[in-house]
Amino acid sequence: MAIRFDDIGNRLKAFRLGSGLSAEEIAKRIGISRTALYRFEKGELAKIDTLEKLAEMLNVSVPTLLGVGVEYVASAVSYFERMRQIEENAEHIVVLAGPISSLLGSDKFVETLAKVLEESIPETLEDRARALTEVGDIMNILQQRRDSYRKRQPGVVNLIAASEVDRFLRNGLVGRHDLPPKVQRERRELARAEVAHFAEIVENEPIGVQIGIVPDTLPHTGFQIFRQPDRQVLTVSPFRLGEQPNVRVGVAMITSAPEALSLHHKAVDQMWKRALKGAPAAEYLREMMKRHEN
Repeated sequence: MAIRFDDIGNRLKAFRLGSGLSAEEIAKRIGISRTALYRFEKGELAKIDTLEKLAEMLNVSVPTLLGVGVEYVASAVSYFERMRQIEENAEHIVVLAGPISSLLGSDKFVETLAKVLEESIPETLEDRARALTEVGDIMNILQQRRDSYRKRQPGVVNLIAASEVDRFLRNGLVGRHDLPPKVQRERRELARAEVAHFAEIVENEPIGVQIGIVPDTLPHTGFQIFRQPDRQVLTVSPFRLGEQPNVRVGVAMITSAPEALSLHHKAVDQMWKRALKGAPAAEYLREMMKRHEN
């Protein structure tokens, strides 16, 4: 597979954002100008010894930076930035990522999400200030992704596990479970409103959006498949937005390996065949909402 220098630049930017270091700091430490670093991020060819220094500075391997084989990402900021980059020219997206897709979620969901992510950061966490800064970075990236999606309108297939929706309705849109009772009630109402939002999407069947509600269990690890004009990209991630989020710990993987794509496409086909769609799916979601009214 040919190496794409624009992809190397995208990865470099994503890992830089995830490192918490500024472009000035990185450039100074490895002995290049900030302008040179920005040129590399735009896809200009860098010398191998410069790539090695950058990889060491950013705590990634050179193969990961080059996109050879599997790209491993241990930072949620870096991962969501890579999602933004990959989505920029994706024509079709398959999503399996928790009860709520951040691309299809309502504006109210996104408005509350920042609070949810912040409250998921333990008060006793060492360097909590940086973790909160990263939440802000993630929200900025998410807004860019939503803006790009609304502008471009790529096709989306969103698979949702009924068990995840059930838990979402029961717990609400929360980052932890020790919130005051009043807040918990408010967050459960937000969850109900979001499920109603998705039921409406399912029922109206907007062009380019397909949602399937799978009554049985789905994989706990989320994944997405992006179809671009010249290739497909698979991402597998432990990072999670929404109810009981995780933006701190885990290793995501990104690859275009044919075997990985083939196996995940088969899994999608199997889940889609047994999923509820259209009016039956909307009715199923509303019945779940009724069961949680009290």
